[in-house]
Amino acid sequence: MSARPLPGHFRGGVVALGNFDGFHRGHQAVVARARELARESARPLIVATFDPHPVRFFHPDAPPFRLTTLDQRERLFAAAGADAMLVFEFGATLAAETPETFVADQIVARTGATMLVTGQDFTFGKGRAGNVAVLAALGAAHGIATEAVAAVTDAGGPISSSRIRDALQSGDCETAARLLTRPFTIEAVVQHGDKVGRELGFPTANIALGHYLRPAYGIYAVRGRLPDGRLVDGVANIGIRPSFDPPIELLEPYFFDFSGDLYGRTVAVELIHYLRPERKFDDLDALKAQIARDAADARALLAAIPRVA
Repeated sequence: MSARPLPGHFRGGVVALGNFDGFHRGHQAVVARARELARESARPLIVATFDPHPVRFFHPDAPPFRLTTLDQRERLFAAAGADAMLVFEFGATLAAETPETFVADQIVARTGATMLVTGQDFTFGKGRAGNVAVLAALGAAHGIATEAVAAVTDAGGPISSSRIRDALQSGDCETAARLLTRPFTIEAVVQHGDKVGRELGFPTANIALGHYLRPAYGIYAVRGRLPDGRLVDGVANIGIRPSFDPPIELLEPYFFDFSGDLYGRTVAVELIHYLRPERKFDDLDALKAQIARDAADARALLAAIPRVA
């Protein structure tokens, strides 16, 4: 994530510019328009994003809110037709740049872009002084064409990362998936745990939530993408495990019909449906019986939902 210029074969291209956290339907429309322009002009398509998210810099104590990791975004951008991803490292230096400096140093010097495509609500520069009108004027001064793509809307209004976060925090996986065009997915390395799930007959993978948004605590029907590419159904708990001390915040998926060692391996867990809130049980037998019911409910629900490769 250095400030080096792009390699020569990526310079002079079309740059889709935005935070793109979640890469939802609105973000996809921006990149789709940039891809169209790039293909028409036979130029490379670069998708530029910011990391860390500016909110994390200005409000370091804010609760976790990310919908995607940088690795996830890179794969999503590639699937959308990007030839390369450019990451602007957001720290004190970038936060202090004026709109004029940002365009001159980050866009012109680093990318040599011939066209910039953003969403209509894009802002940039110190104090968010730059908007799409400012970008158009500064771009014109440097010979760069600009285009702002209108927000994608549905019956609930403009599609935004905030709406997706609200849906997930209320346990509405289906709305989040519709706005994202895919299930919300937590991807991380499986850690060693206390092996309680194994003792109960439901061995789980222990996954720290990191910087991801915290969805509603509770039990979910999930699908897991394993390191070998297999997609498996399962049931998962997200929360603090109130039946155990001390409380530890984890994502704990139990994958059906799977036997193997996932420790130290990266898995991706898709949240398909919220089954119930997390709650405390008086004894392990009651907990084990409830897990069995949750697993049966998840199996039945997932059997009716087609898998997407």
